[in-house]
Amino acid sequence: MTAAALAPRPAANPYRLVAETLTRRVPESAIGLVTRLGVAGVFFLSGRSKVDGFLHITDGTYTLFREDYRVPLVPPEIAAHMATYSEHLFSILLVLGLFTRVSALAFLGMTTVIEVFVYPDAWPTHLSWAALLLYLIARGGGALSLDRALKLD
Repeated sequence: MTAAALAPRPAANPYRLVAETLTRRVPESAIGLVTRLGVAGVFFLSGRSKVDGFLHITDGTYTLFREDYRVPLVPPEIAAHMATYSEHLFSILLVLGLFTRVSALAFLGMTTVIEVFVYPDAWPTHLSWAALLLYLIARGGGALSLDRALKLD
C-alpha cells in the first residue's frame, strides 16, 4: 500500500453534509410555493383587516391612512383603496402563481413605502419580506405555478 492510501482522510464537514442533503431533497418548486404562500398570507391578512364583508373598506381604514400612515403624494382615501385592493389582488395571484414576478414587485414597492414612510423602525420585518419577494422576482413562481403551466415564466 502506498502512503497516500494509508493517510487518514479528513473528517467530513457535518454542516456541508446536511446542506448537500437538504439541497438534494427539498425541490426548488417547494421553496417557491412556500415563499409565495407565506408572503401572500401576510399581505392578504393585512388587506382583510382593512375591510368588512367582501371589499367594503372600513371607516377605521380611512382614519388609519389619514392619521397614522400619511403616505406622501397620495390622498389618504385613494391610498386606502390602492393598498387594500392591492393586498387582496396580488395575494391571490401569488397563491395561484400567476403573474408572480409582477405581484412580488408590487409588494416590494409597497414594502418600501411602508418602511420609508410609515414604520421605519420595523426594518427587520420589512427586510424579511423583501428577501422573500426578491426570491420570487428573481426565480418566478416555480414549477408549481400557473405561470409555469401557462408558459408565462
